[in-house]
Amino acid sequence: MDLIKELENQQMKKEVPVANVGDTVRVHVRIKEGSRERIQVFEGIVIAKKHGGIEETITVRRLAYGVGVEKVFPIHSPSIEKIETVRTGFVRRAKLYYLRDRVGKAAKVREKL
Repeated sequence: MDLIKELENQQMKKEVPVANVGDTVRVHVRIKEGSRERIQVFEGIVIAKKHGGIEETITVRRLAYGVGVEKVFPIHSPSIEKIETVRTGFVRRAKLYYLRDRVGKAAKVREKL
């Protein structure tokens, strides 16, 4: 068991990015295409945070051409370059799955001042 904990501590990032539920974040992901490598940006609202430690994940949702797109990002993954917060949201729920049913202004999240 100690060996697993030691391996997890090696893989965890030293500075964990702060991404709370309701925040609008910009996730920079390193993508490998053959021999080339590039960074792709995915911007959206964090609708869920799950687990803890090395397996901590965030679910980010955005609208692309009128279609809702959700991606789950492991925070401690080496392919995640950085996570920057664009806006901090004020929500009273731990999971914002109700945003899936809403469109337009109804899907907005209040900004924390």
